[in-house]
Amino acid sequence: MAASARRGTPLTIEEISATALRMVDEGGVEGLSMRKLAAELRVNPMSLYHHVESKEALIRLLCDTADARMDLPADDGSPWQDQLRQLAVAYYRRVRAHPAMFTYLHHHPELVADRKLALWQALYRILRLAGVPEPELRRTSDVLNAFVSGFVIAEAQGLLPDDPEEAERGFDTAIRVIIHGLAGFSW
Repeated sequence: MAASARRGTPLTIEEISATALRMVDEGGVEGLSMRKLAAELRVNPMSLYHHVESKEALIRLLCDTADARMDLPADDGSPWQDQLRQLAVAYYRRVRAHPAMFTYLHHHPELVADRKLALWQALYRILRLAGVPEPELRRTSDVLNAFVSGFVIAEAQGLLPDDPEEAERGFDTAIRVIIHGLAGFSW
């Protein structure tokens, strides 16, 4: 290892995840490699493999970390409309904070298809509160995810106003349309 190698401080999964996410934010997923991450952490690349087995496992770790850090609505008895709005805004803000990661995941949906993630579980819980029948949960959640993702993609591609405040107002309009549509839907 180089002379500037770290000494004495054990490498943690949190440190690996935070550093990898910062690197993705700066250079995209394509710019992330186990070797570059190890250099950034000042460790031997083999040290990383004690924590994550591959770059794909690292990307999954980043998804799990983002999911765990999302400010999900509490199951506190508040109206489902408020909870759905809070969930959508939390997701939107997370995507806007890490656009390179979102772009990559949009092209690799299998990485976030795990319905055990807290984000999906919160959405299913809210949809149940809204009266969505159990057999329709998957389809409805997929449609809502596509709707929100489409908005974010349109914003990223410059199809929506570049003004962040106007983009937030547009997103709020989209969420109101979703909520009113879901409220008026008869199953």
